[in-house]
Amino acid sequence: MELRHLRYFRAVAESKGFREAARRLHVVQPALSQTVSDLERELGVRLLTRNSRSVRLTSEGEVFLKEANEILTHADRSVELARGAARGEIGSLSVGFLGSATSFFLPRIIREYRRRFPGIRLTLREMAPAPQIDEFRAGRLDVGFTRPLPAADGAWLRSECVYRDSLIAVLPKGHRASARAMVPVKQLVDEPFVLFHRAGAPELFDAIVGLCSRAGFTPRVVNEADMMQTVLTLVEAGEGVALVPACVSNLRGSGVVLRPVQPDTVRIPLVMVWPAGHESPALESFLRLVREHAETIRGMLPGLRRG
Repeated sequence: MELRHLRYFRAVAESKGFREAARRLHVVQPALSQTVSDLERELGVRLLTRNSRSVRLTSEGEVFLKEANEILTHADRSVELARGAARGEIGSLSVGFLGSATSFFLPRIIREYRRRFPGIRLTLREMAPAPQIDEFRAGRLDVGFTRPLPAADGAWLRSECVYRDSLIAVLPKGHRASARAMVPVKQLVDEPFVLFHRAGAPELFDAIVGLCSRAGFTPRVVNEADMMQTVLTLVEAGEGVALVPACVSNLRGSGVVLRPVQPDTVRIPLVMVWPAGHESPALESFLRLVREHAETIRGMLPGLRRG
């Protein structure tokens, strides 16, 4: 049974005649009459009684009209939902993010996205870079803000750089180097280090170790924390010093001092990542929004170096 048959039958029932129904539907009257007759034959019941001036619903027709209306209403709703999904107006989107690297811009992006697309169900999940890759692989994440991708994942994940961040030194308050406006990395040679764990962000960990290596030493890592806030807490507790992206300054506590480092040669990218070939309308609208705000984002973080 075609939806067209139901629409034709409903038009005849509502118009109480074939002529007016044909006018409303923009079809010729013989075709309309034949379609309704075909429907009656398919159902095996008479839906209408006809005379020379009008038609009337039979008792069976009244029952069928009620059901036909419900079917057509549901079908119209399904079409509108499908079109809304195609326009990126409804659906769902799961967003992964690094809290320390996105806190200064992501809330604004999320508020604007919800305003523009109230029909999209957003799920926000804070997670480190490595777990984001796992969630992409499992199909549970649509887009993420993370560190640069390992080479092995570049073939199936797409990425765009949102901004590039400098490294800064985190020192416990009262540390001998805290009086300096800029801390030479080589002066940290004898310090114990607290770093964000390598398993969670290997690119960041290796960049920090590489900077120290070029300064002539290998950092003595005494603790690898799985959250940036924990890194700052451990430094404040006197466990060591740290090198972190400048965006972490948003998490600064009263017991630590943040200083630029010398040489200031390392740039830590924050990238927006999504699975290649899985660009849904909801995702595309989110990507467009972030791109619209790209320049604003780059200018929002205090001390941010572009490059």
